[in-house]
Amino acid sequence: MAWRATGAIMAIALIAGLAGCRARAKEAPVTVFAAASLEKPFREAISAFEEAHPGLKVRLNLAGSQHLRAQLEQGARADVFASADERQMDLARQAGLLAVAPQEFTRNSLVVVTPAANPGKIERLADLASPGKRLVLAHNGVPAGAYGIVALEAMSRDAAYGPDFARRVLANVASQEEDVKFVLAKVLLGEADAGVVYQTDVTLQVRDKLLTILIPSGFQPSIGYQVAVLKGAGHPQDAARFVGYLLSPEGQALLTRHGFLPLR
Repeated sequence: MAWRATGAIMAIALIAGLAGCRARAKEAPVTVFAAASLEKPFREAISAFEEAHPGLKVRLNLAGSQHLRAQLEQGARADVFASADERQMDLARQAGLLAVAPQEFTRNSLVVVTPAANPGKIERLADLASPGKRLVLAHNGVPAGAYGIVALEAMSRDAAYGPDFARRVLANVASQEEDVKFVLAKVLLGEADAGVVYQTDVTLQVRDKLLTILIPSGFQPSIGYQVAVLKGAGHPQDAARFVGYLLSPEGQALLTRHGFLPLR
């Protein structure tokens, strides 16, 4: 009888221990690695997602897409990767990091910004190539930087700008930043006459501190953001639900409110 009682107590302890493990596992957050340009919409998306799934927590890690992909390759653990371009996602796929095929979930466009006082007297795109201007771009290994080069090369193929336009613009580049947010910060601080950023970076908080020059659609690169659940995700089902939220009408409306472009 004593043996049976002892066995029952051990079984209850084992069940309680397993339940505790499950509870702790549930408390561990779903980790999302996302491009820095997604900060505002993703913070709002995570709040809405958590509200719709009580008890579920999502942790957001923001950086340049290339840095996030490198972190994942070096062993960083995450459930979802949202990249600002197809190249970084494709490199993640080649490295065997993805559990499923990636999906495009939103798009963006580029603009040129100057400080509101416009000390460099940059009023049109052609002015970017005038000698003596101080320009700042994202590094060409960063999606925003690579997109900027594509836009400049497209302008160079237009007779209005001339075949050496990209070369003359790049000669004015004072610095290349590791993150598009740093590009915007340098322009806001007056450390550059102009910079190339995403349209979505020109938020209500900074709009009155900047002048914006639109880049015509004919020169715009195709900027598609991709997302995927990662192999080895601690919460694959919750990660898939978050991706599904981004692709849902509610998620798409949220992204559009933040200035992102709807899917094709």
